[in-house]
Amino acid sequence: MRRNTSIVLLAVGHACVDIYQGAVAALIPFFVAERDYTYAVASGIVLAASLLSSVAQPLFGLLTDRWAMPWLLPVSTLLGGVGIALSGLSGSYGLTLFFVAVSGIGVAAYHPESARVARQASQGSHSAMGWFSLGGNIGFALAPLMVAAAIGHGSLHWTPVLVLPALVGAALCVPVLRMLARPQTGTTKTQTPRSADDVASFVKLSFAVVFRSVVFTGLSTFISLYAQQRMQGSPTAGTVALFLLFLGGAVGSVLGGSLAGRYDRVRVSRWSYLLSVAAVTGVIYTPGPAMFLFVALTSVGLYVPFSLQVTLGQDYLPSRIGTASGITLGLTVSIGGLISPLLGHLADTTTLQTALTPLIAMPALSWLLFRTLPEPAVSATRTVKPAPATARQDA
Repeated sequence: MRRNTSIVLLAVGHACVDIYQGAVAALIPFFVAERDYTYAVASGIVLAASLLSSVAQPLFGLLTDRWAMPWLLPVSTLLGGVGIALSGLSGSYGLTLFFVAVSGIGVAAYHPESARVARQASQGSHSAMGWFSLGGNIGFALAPLMVAAAIGHGSLHWTPVLVLPALVGAALCVPVLRMLARPQTGTTKTQTPRSADDVASFVKLSFAVVFRSVVFTGLSTFISLYAQQRMQGSPTAGTVALFLLFLGGAVGSVLGGSLAGRYDRVRVSRWSYLLSVAAVTGVIYTPGPAMFLFVALTSVGLYVPFSLQVTLGQDYLPSRIGTASGITLGLTVSIGGLISPLLGHLADTTTLQTALTPLIAMPALSWLLFRTLPEPAVSATRTVKPAPATARQDA
């Protein structure tokens, strides 16, 4: 019961934080419409959130491997919310980039420590980690709806309203941290030697996550604008497409944790990346409302491996769980944002459809890398019961 309560609260807190990752993409159409930004300039906002986040998350991971910093959860949640809340108040492009970057640092600080805490609370359960990831996906899905509700009928000056989820998320962190701070009777933790690390497999996994990040970030940045183009300029079509792209991730995360209980994580991830190749192709080239079906399939296909990749990374680097979380949840995911300006420049010089076409190759590359990965035999988080008193005396 204690584990379930902690995971539920962590999942809701994760949702509150990832609203701010989704909000960056959801704000792009409003920046384009209200400030006349080009595709390349608008995608620079995504770059600002991703660049600092990509550098900061592994650093925070290294720190959490040395020192437990649970206080980062509420502090980073507030930082992520304040940055987005202030991003629409100034017409200055430089200040907008700065505030979005502040939010990105908050998100960066949150993920490595939250993944470590979730791993501790879940006791190594793939299903529980899937629920934790589900929270983040729900946050992504809610972001375009919250942005549309806050500023859709007004202006960017309404962005301060978006600080509310951060206040809720920070408050939810407190009871979780108190529960986990209480000693658990009957269990002791064993230290994992660094010789157990499979660095080669972790590097391959990291590249697979990078390719997944490129396609997901590219679509999340431009799918709203692309759907509006395909549906005769309807802004509702853009909001629906972005909502489906994020909501499908919620289904994918739970499905991934369930499938991992029946099959190994590597095999499930390979299947999902093959599905993603076909789904991304459908998003870009299928005409009419059928596009929305392929958006949902793409989201599911890209998110089935998401939580599985986090636990795989932790199992490949069992002595450095914080670092593994910072890279799989942070660096590799954020690198996708670095590609967005290139896609924006290509869209400005050609068409948006042409710019999105290379994304079809990304899940195929992830599939190829997963074909070379082994399934770790033992979970990285080892919690063992102490031997009975009689057995200790006999020893």
